[in-house]
Amino acid sequence: MRPMEEIIGYCGITCSQCPVYEATQDDDDAEREKWAKTYARQYGREYRPEDINCDGCPTDGTRTFRFCNDCRIRNCAREKNVESCAICEDYPCETLARVISKTRVPARETLEKIRRDSIG
Repeated sequence: MRPMEEIIGYCGITCSQCPVYEATQDDDDAEREKWAKTYARQYGREYRPEDINCDGCPTDGTRTFRFCNDCRIRNCAREKNVESCAICEDYPCETLARVISKTRVPARETLEKIRRDSIG
């Protein structure tokens, strides 16, 4: 079993709890197949098992989930060279607020904690 390192995305989502990240780190082809089918049904886009590869949003490597490669928040944070949206001078921007209001994960709470810890 792999050690669990917590990886937080720019938007506050915990990448290391994402099934795409987990399937990649475990090199689990059955999970890749499962999530490719699940996301294809859920989002109405084609996903293949080989699309289910990600080392986390903040990685400098090339393995990021196709959805994350197109993410406006991720691209903005990388352009501004910030480790987290929480420490961006524009926090919380309209795009970030809109995205995290639609998530079912505690992204806002994570960002607020990062902000308190970095300013505090």
